[in-house]
Amino acid sequence: MKKIMIASDIHGSAYFCKILIERFLEEEADLLLLLGDILYHGPRNDLPREYAPKEVIAMLNPLRNKIVCVQGNCDTEVDQMVLDFNILCQQAHIYVNDRHLVLVHGHKLDEKNMPALTEGDYLVCGHTHVPKYEIKEGYTYINPGSVSIPKENSCPSYIMLTDKFYWKDMAGNIYNMLD
Repeated sequence: MKKIMIASDIHGSAYFCKILIERFLEEEADLLLLLGDILYHGPRNDLPREYAPKEVIAMLNPLRNKIVCVQGNCDTEVDQMVLDFNILCQQAHIYVNDRHLVLVHGHKLDEKNMPALTEGDYLVCGHTHVPKYEIKEGYTYINPGSVSIPKENSCPSYIMLTDKFYWKDMAGNIYNMLD
C-alpha cells in the first residue's frame, strides 16, 4: 500500500514548505501530490510566513521524482522554468490504493465546473484554502486546505492517504479521519 501526501497552496512560504517536507519524510510517503500555487502568494493574499520562493524551489526540486503537481491560478511558465517537475497541467489522474483521484487546483475545474469523473472517483481540489470532505452523488470531494495561508478558521494542513484519508495539521496531528 502506498502512502500519499496531498497538499496545496504553499504560496512561496519557506517556513511551511520546510515543515511539509519534514512531514513527508516522517510519514515515509511515496508520493507528494501538490494541488498548485507553489511559489507566488497572489495579489489577494498577504505574504505568507517566511515568503522565500527561491528557498521553496531548492526544497522541492530534489523531490521531483516523487511529486505530481497541477497548475494553480498563481503558477506560471516562469515558475516552470525553475521547478524540475511539471506544474503546468490543468488536471492529473492518479489511481492508488484502489482509488481514482482526479487532481485539479479548483480555480477552473471544481464542483461547479466538473472535470470528467466516473462513479466513485475522488475530486481533489485546492484553491479555497479551506479543508473539506464531502460525499456527493457519484463522487467524493476533498480539499486539504492550505499549507501556508489557511482560511475560515482552519489550520495549516495536508492530507495523508494510506488505507483511509487522514487530515493532519502541520505538526502531524490527525484532526480528522475520513473515508
